[in-house]
Amino acid sequence: MLYVLVRWALNALFLMLIPSFIRGVGFENFYAALITAVVLGVLNALIRPVLLLLTLPINFLTLGLFTLVINGLLFWLTSTVVKGFFVEGFWPAFWAALIFSIFSFIVSWIDKKIEAKV
Repeated sequence: MLYVLVRWALNALFLMLIPSFIRGVGFENFYAALITAVVLGVLNALIRPVLLLLTLPINFLTLGLFTLVINGLLFWLTSTVVKGFFVEGFWPAFWAALIFSIFSFIVSWIDKKIEAKV
């Protein structure tokens, strides 16, 4: 349980860092980032697999790069659901989702290294 809470807080902190890299993305406060992390996680768990399946032919043709578009669209969709989180269009959402994916990858990589040592 503690692991899930730490991971949730780390995702929210990383989300709070994104506006310093991408213009057009912002949060009113840390609470909005916490809610955004939850909503983004739920959308990625429920809607993303369906979208990936439906767009499989175009994803195949683009060698998987269309997945980045899907991530950006889900990031943008999250901004319409969460009050206190705003994204000013597709391109800021695309780049923010890309940066967030890199952050998440690094955290997962570090987590696997820690688990391997334990």
